[in-house]
Amino acid sequence: MKIDPALEEGVLLRRYKRFLADVRLPDGKEITIHCPNTGSMKNCLAEGSPCWFSTSDNPKRKYPNTWEIATTPDGDLAGINTGRANALVVEAIESGVVAELQGYDELKTEVRYGEERSRIDILLSRGDERCYVEVKNVTLCEGAGQGFFPDAVSSRGTKHLRELALMASQGHRAVLMFCVQHSGIESVSPAQSIDPEYANTLREVVAEGVEVVAYKARLDPTEIVLTEALAVAI
Repeated sequence: MKIDPALEEGVLLRRYKRFLADVRLPDGKEITIHCPNTGSMKNCLAEGSPCWFSTSDNPKRKYPNTWEIATTPDGDLAGINTGRANALVVEAIESGVVAELQGYDELKTEVRYGEERSRIDILLSRGDERCYVEVKNVTLCEGAGQGFFPDAVSSRGTKHLRELALMASQGHRAVLMFCVQHSGIESVSPAQSIDPEYANTLREVVAEGVEVVAYKARLDPTEIVLTEALAVAI
């Protein structure tokens, strides 16, 4: 995903009210930008560290700048804009990076499905075959390169797991895709200590046929792109 114009750099001062962050620009000016992340952003926040943001030309936006990349306390980069995850995965599928999801004739996004009024992030099809792909953005790193999802209790995420299991029970492929936007993460696991219901449900649905894959992004101010598969430990 090419970013044009390139992201602008500032210094993170604080995140507050969940969706706002204050940033100091290179000229000393302080601005308030939008934080597009509903999670806790655990281990992603380091006040006084470099951060990068995009700028919208939409005149109706109260906060035209959007926080895109954070520097973690360990000095890694984390892509905290969860809204980019789906597009990153679509691009990686179409470019052949995601080996597990090749060979389909059609790709659709945000298709309604299941029994709980859900929308699948990506629906792949080939003739009568269907592959349902749910995308989750991963930015929580703890320990030596160990990534976890979620970073806060996610009843919505658990619902999505149940919907995937339903698709698998009907004979379709059902895939949970962890989009890892964190330069320090080398493997991914469910966050048992944060959301045991999600972690337990994930193990249950995997036993019922749901597949889990993880791919890691390379992040810089001009491009964010998925580049490599990571190990997943359920």
